[in-house]
Amino acid sequence: MSAVPDDAGRNVISAIAAKLPYLRPALRQVGELVLAEPERAKGMTISELAAAAGVADSTVTRFVKELGLGGYQSLRVGIAESLMTERGESEEERQGRYVYEGITQLDSSASIVAKIAGGGMQALQRTGAGLDPQAVDRATDLIERANVLLFCCMGSSSIAGEEGVMRFVRAGKKCLLFRDQSLQLMSATIADPRDVLIGISVSGASTPVVEALEQGRENGAATIAVTATQDSEIVRHADVALYSTALPSEREGLYGESVTAKWGQLLVIDVLYATYAARHFDSSLEHLQRTYESGIRATRLRER
Repeated sequence: MSAVPDDAGRNVISAIAAKLPYLRPALRQVGELVLAEPERAKGMTISELAAAAGVADSTVTRFVKELGLGGYQSLRVGIAESLMTERGESEEERQGRYVYEGITQLDSSASIVAKIAGGGMQALQRTGAGLDPQAVDRATDLIERANVLLFCCMGSSSIAGEEGVMRFVRAGKKCLLFRDQSLQLMSATIADPRDVLIGISVSGASTPVVEALEQGRENGAATIAVTATQDSEIVRHADVALYSTALPSEREGLYGESVTAKWGQLLVIDVLYATYAARHFDSSLEHLQRTYESGIRATRLRER
């Protein structure tokens, strides 16, 4: 175990960011949580931090030793001091101004890598832990009965929509996704009980997406919402709601296009696809082979 250098030791958060790539996986989980949520971590007991990171108390103790600190209380104090130091260095930090989730002008490249990677992994962990298997089954039931899956999304949530189209088409389901929100709404007006609309919105308040689900439901189509907000408008128009990660912060409106918020959406879409494909195992394998031969193989230089 190597001690933290003197200059890094004066800022625990920077020290964690610098050491994170070299830690063992269990220790890295603790470091990722601290970097992603330092305000929360500084107030946690050792057992609370261990539980949040998904490790044992003894792992947190080893993490503290790896940093060269005298004990867990030193870690908590160090996190608090690091936050105070960063906030005190500029007016922007005092005002909570960031160019990205938690990223300020004071962050080094090592700190940025650690924060973004840690935030992404935390997003996946929180989404996986919070997904309701019964809700997944109900959504898959609707998808099984659907003639067409119509994806409704906007902005960077379209990444998850396009992933959904690719996954379900390869499994043999007919899908539609129009980038133009007007076309999404027009498609919703001609949806019928044989169709399923899948609305994807982190905030659950994207007007075109909400209106498309509302219109589709009025026409008798089934609706599925993928969102991060349980009390959002989109949930009111969904037969089944599946929740991705919590909103990154109260400044979601300003920073809502971050990729961190999209990891949870992609995980939900993959879970839906995998559940459907597992239920239709043989036919899904057949469609995977057919779509590979017709649309993918020719794009692989070594397989032409």
